[in-house]
Amino acid sequence: MKNNPVIPFVLIMVMGIALMFTLSFVGLNQEAATEEEGGSNGEQVAGTPEELYQSAGCINCHGGNQEGMGGFPALTGVGDKLSADEIKEILRNGKGSMPGGLVPEEQIDSMTEWLSSL
Repeated sequence: MKNNPVIPFVLIMVMGIALMFTLSFVGLNQEAATEEEGGSNGEQVAGTPEELYQSAGCINCHGGNQEGMGGFPALTGVGDKLSADEIKEILRNGKGSMPGGLVPEEQIDSMTEWLSSL
């Protein structure tokens, strides 16, 4: 290695590439194992409507205390303004700049009840 100063850099590069491939395959195997065990594959899993409010990203537009932000409406008192069916319709299909489908169908009833109680 005294004769050629490039050899240590080539060895480091080869070891780095080998490490990169090894870690990539380990990561892919862990992801596949998680999906086989019934783990999350992009689905939102939340227990309570409050947890879903945070995990679905509602908190980003409607605020941490449901007070509304910018052009996004406050959710407090929404049960006084809208019926349960109207709230469900908005959760399913969206309204204005709010996209539909943020709440999984099996949790729409509990989310509607929670929103109506705010």
